[in-house]
Amino acid sequence: MADSTTTQELKALLAGDRQPVLIDVRRKADFDVSPKRIGYAQWRNPEEVDRWSQEIPEDREVIVYCVKGGSVSQSIAGRLRERLPNVKFLQGGIKAWTELGEPVQD
Repeated sequence: MADSTTTQELKALLAGDRQPVLIDVRRKADFDVSPKRIGYAQWRNPEEVDRWSQEIPEDREVIVYCVKGGSVSQSIAGRLRERLPNVKFLQGGIKAWTELGEPVQD
């Protein structure tokens, strides 16, 4: 299984000098219902990971999240770890992030 990060750790990373690559990997149906994202995250269709994974810089930390930090983000993080050295998934996903009152954006 891929490594994970907490919402507090992500918050600290986003406030730091070297921003991680933040990727929203919620299923398309979930994203369409609620398209708000954490910070500057880019939504990527998890079903097309082989296509877009080549665009991710290898020298940056990568954090992926889904709705609850379950199988979608964990499987995508595991897939990305095959090529990238520093990939984690967000524990609790965007749900945990918003429950702490952290900001989301369109």
